[in-house]
Amino acid sequence: MEDTYDVVVVGGGPAGEVVADRTVRSGLTAVVVEAEAVGGECSYRACVPSKALLRPGAARAAARSVDGARQSVTAALDPARVLARRDRFTGRGDDTGQADWLDGAGIALVRGHGRLAGERRVEVTGADGTVHTLRARLAVVVCTGTEPALPPVEGLDRIGVWTNRQATTADAVPERLVVIGGGAVACEMATAWRSLGSSVTLLVRDQALLTGWEPCAGEEVTRGLSDLGVTIRFGVSAVRVARDADTRTVTVNTDDGTALVCDEVLAAVGRRPRTADLGLDSVGLPAGDWLPVDDTCRVTAVEGAWLYAVGDVNHRAPLTHMAKYQARACTAAIAERAAGRPAVTGGRQPWSAEADHIAVPQAVFTRPEVASVGLTERAAREAGLAVRTVEYRIDDVAGAALHADDYRGHAKLVVDETRGVVVGCTLTGPLATELIHTATVAIVGEVPLERLWHAVPAFPTVSEVWLRLLEAYGL
Repeated sequence: MEDTYDVVVVGGGPAGEVVADRTVRSGLTAVVVEAEAVGGECSYRACVPSKALLRPGAARAAARSVDGARQSVTAALDPARVLARRDRFTGRGDDTGQADWLDGAGIALVRGHGRLAGERRVEVTGADGTVHTLRARLAVVVCTGTEPALPPVEGLDRIGVWTNRQATTADAVPERLVVIGGGAVACEMATAWRSLGSSVTLLVRDQALLTGWEPCAGEEVTRGLSDLGVTIRFGVSAVRVARDADTRTVTVNTDDGTALVCDEVLAAVGRRPRTADLGLDSVGLPAGDWLPVDDTCRVTAVEGAWLYAVGDVNHRAPLTHMAKYQARACTAAIAERAAGRPAVTGGRQPWSAEADHIAVPQAVFTRPEVASVGLTERAAREAGLAVRTVEYRIDDVAGAALHADDYRGHAKLVVDETRGVVVGCTLTGPLATELIHTATVAIVGEVPLERLWHAVPAFPTVSEVWLRLLEAYGL
C-alpha cells in the first residue's frame, strides 16, 4: 500500500496530535503513524496518571491544613478508589476516544511502527507484518518522544523494574518501594506512593533533589518528602539488585555497603530518544541520537526543509506543554514554506519556537509544589547578565495565611538589571504550579519592573506575593 499526504506525522502523542490537527486546519492533509496508543506517553503513563495519583493526597492535605476542616478528615486515602479514579482518566490505555477524535478532525491514522525510508518517505510495518508506505508532499514530522533510560545497576533488567510506565499504572500499592533518582519523576512518584501507604526510600546519587533548579526548590521538596515519611539517602547509588524467586522481594545493594529489601524498584534517572529504530540511516543520520532542530523545529542536519522533529525527541524542552508549543510553531513554519515564504525566525513570529530559550515553565506536583520558569540565578550569571535576585517568604502574604494555617512557600526572582526585567522565577508552596504563569507572561513579554508595579494583585490572594517581591526590589 502507498498513500501520499502533505504532512506525515510519526508519533501520535500530544505533539503529533497538535501537528496533525493544525495541519488539517490550515487546509492541508495529514496522517498520523502510531505504534502504540494514540495520545502517547503523557495520556496513559506519565503526566495524566501521575497527576491523578497525586491529586487525592494533595486534596486531603489541603483540607487538613485548615482548622475546622481538619477535624472532618479522619481517614487515610482509599487506594482502590484513587487507582480507579486514575483509570477513569486513562481508560487503562484504551485509545478509542483519541483515535475517534483524529477521525472526526479529518486526520488519517495508520497503526504500526514507522521508519524513515529516504526523503519524504515513511514505511509503516503493521502488527501483521504488512508494510504501508507513506509519502509526504511537504514534510515528515518526527514526534516519537523518549523512553526511560536505566542506570547501570547490575540485575536491574532482570527484576521487572518499574519505570514511569509501571509507576503510574500499577494496580496495587507496594508495601515497600525503592526509588532510584532525584528528579521530578522520582520526587512525584515518591510523593504519590507514600501518600497511598508505601514505605518509600529514595536513593539520590547527588547531594540534593532537583539539582537543575534553584536550591530552594530541592530544599523544600526534601523537607516535604521527609515530613511525609519518605526516607531520603543522599550520595548513595544502587549497585546491584536481585529478586527472590520465592518471596518475590527485591534486595537492593548500595555503594555504601547497605542492603535494602523492598517489593518494587522504580528507576527514574532520565530518558533517551526513541530513535534507535526510526530509519535515521536512510537520511544520513546516526540511529539512536537526539534530533537537533532550529527554531522552526526543522532538523538542521538534513537538507531540503522537509524533516522536522517536535517534542522530547529534539531535546530542547522535554515537557508536554512545550512539545505542543513547538508543534504549533512547526506547523506554522510548514504552512509558511508551502506558500513559498522563507519562515525566517526571530521577531517572535508564530513559526518560531523562541520560548524554548527564554521561558520554559516547569511544575512538579510534590508537597509542597514547586514551579519555575526562565533562568536560574546560576544560569543567568553564566549567560553574562547583570543579575540581581529578590526573595520573599510567601507565608508572609495574607492570602497565603488564609489559604492554609501552615502555609509554607518561597519565591525567588532573577532580574536582568540592564533591562530591568524578570528573566527567572521559582516558587514553592501550595498553588505554586498555578502561580507560575504570571511569571511566564512577565518574562515572555519582557515587562519592565516599573510596569509590573501597576499590575495590582487582588487582596487577599496568594498572588500578592508579586507586590511584596517588587517592594523588596525597591519599587
